[in-house]
Amino acid sequence: MPSPSPASVSSLDRLLRALSGTVLGQAHVVADLVTAFLARGHVLLEGVPGVAKTLTARSMASALGLGFTRVQFTPDLMPSDILGTHVFRPQEGAFQLMKGPIFTEVLVADEINRTPPKTQSALLEAMEERQVTLEGTAHALPPHFFVVATQNPLELEGTYPLPEAQLDRFLMRVRVGYPPPEAELDMVRAFHQRQGRAPQVERVLDTPALLELQDRAAAVACDDSILDYTVRLIRETRANPRVRLGASPRSAQALLAAAKARAALHGRDFVTPDEVKAVCPSVLNHRLLLKAEAEVEGLTADDVLRHTLERVQVPR
Repeated sequence: MPSPSPASVSSLDRLLRALSGTVLGQAHVVADLVTAFLARGHVLLEGVPGVAKTLTARSMASALGLGFTRVQFTPDLMPSDILGTHVFRPQEGAFQLMKGPIFTEVLVADEINRTPPKTQSALLEAMEERQVTLEGTAHALPPHFFVVATQNPLELEGTYPLPEAQLDRFLMRVRVGYPPPEAELDMVRAFHQRQGRAPQVERVLDTPALLELQDRAAAVACDDSILDYTVRLIRETRANPRVRLGASPRSAQALLAAAKARAALHGRDFVTPDEVKAVCPSVLNHRLLLKAEAEVEGLTADDVLRHTLERVQVPR
């Protein structure tokens, strides 16, 4: 297959620089976000309030030059508030579809775990099939429809755990922590210099370039040894005695897609074990269910995945 063109590599470099210049001290978050977009997946950003989750999503939309809609998820939000509904127009004597905010290119579902599961599930079809069905009629969404959801840790009050079916629609769950001290100082300095105004991110890509980058990521070559390594990682999660429900075969597909996108992000046209290892935590940490005794011991899915990566032999 052809190697990545210099133009595509430079476009990705510009995208990373644009995002890193706004989202300070969160290089891993930026890398995972761009990786998920290249893989045509969706992202769940998890972190406490005030760590720039929404800013990250907004900056991503601006840099990609895509339409952006933000929905604040609340306990009283209804599915129709997201999808839309048909409204009767007396002057026309007919019902007209009033499209909801989901009809966009980048949808930011802010604090998605503050709304009940029924409303959370309204996103399932859109995220999986990039379409919305209303009263039996399917309405297509853009081919690069991208959901960036944010959620606060479950120990905070007033939150609802996302159902497993909803979690599985996210290619990655990315932990957003506090930035290092020097980055936090840069944030405060930039805020002071902008006099409190929100940072602006210039568009660095157009729609044809976006689709080309996604196509190149999907076409990245993958040796059989990498495929075998991916499957062995997945199966090892099921064999772990601390795990009640391990990663599914669909998780293996997600892991491979993310690894191919990360390789494209690095300017390579083939996948190495390093790409698989780099994306493994964010791709699988929301797809494992631990046994109760493991949770009592304070273990997390990330701990299990670190152990898995240590146990499974890397192909040579």
